[in-house]
Amino acid sequence: MRGTDGVSLMAFIGLLTLASSSIAQAQTASADTSFFVTSAGSGKGADLGGLDGADRHCETLAEAAGIRGKMWRAYLSTQGANAVNAKDRIGRGPWQNVKGTVIAKDVADLHGPNNNLTKQTALTEKGETVKGRGDQPNQHDILTGSQPDGTAFAGNQDMTCGNWTKSGTEGAAMTGHHDRMGLDESPPAKSWNSSHATRGGCSQEALRGTGGAGLFYCFAAN
Repeated sequence: MRGTDGVSLMAFIGLLTLASSSIAQAQTASADTSFFVTSAGSGKGADLGGLDGADRHCETLAEAAGIRGKMWRAYLSTQGANAVNAKDRIGRGPWQNVKGTVIAKDVADLHGPNNNLTKQTALTEKGETVKGRGDQPNQHDILTGSQPDGTAFAGNQDMTCGNWTKSGTEGAAMTGHHDRMGLDESPPAKSWNSSHATRGGCSQEALRGTGGAGLFYCFAAN
């Protein structure tokens, strides 16, 4: 009887050790996460509360997922006299998703032809895949307001839904395809950050109508 109890106790200790090891590994993975696609938008279309609101949204989602100790920045550009380039907001890299896969080693790599941002790697903070072309509903339009090189648009044409403050029928926002798929094989159709503008305004309904859900990219800037 004593022998059986001893075996049971050792087995129990072994399970605890394995569980502790798994938890430690999960915590390490979370600590190293430096990129994700938001699992949800603001709920108000492209009105994200400006860049500050978008950054807070990244931070809130990361905290809820147990990813702490990071300074999160939304990959979004703004226009006008004080225009901001998305590429200048996100730090130097490298960046990796919640599973430890490296997306890009630096800013140049991220905006170059060999980055590793795909449907399989552009995961949410929860480690989930975002629905893309061929899924129902298609949500591959990711808000960026940016040109292919990560810079802001010049001129008066709205490409940022009023610098991320509009949620009505006016304005538009440039989006990218996280799954690198579109209606054809052209570079814009395959662009992760500059594929096409929203149509019909900046509301949640307008974003859904062009294949989106108001999601955006978050990068750890430190």
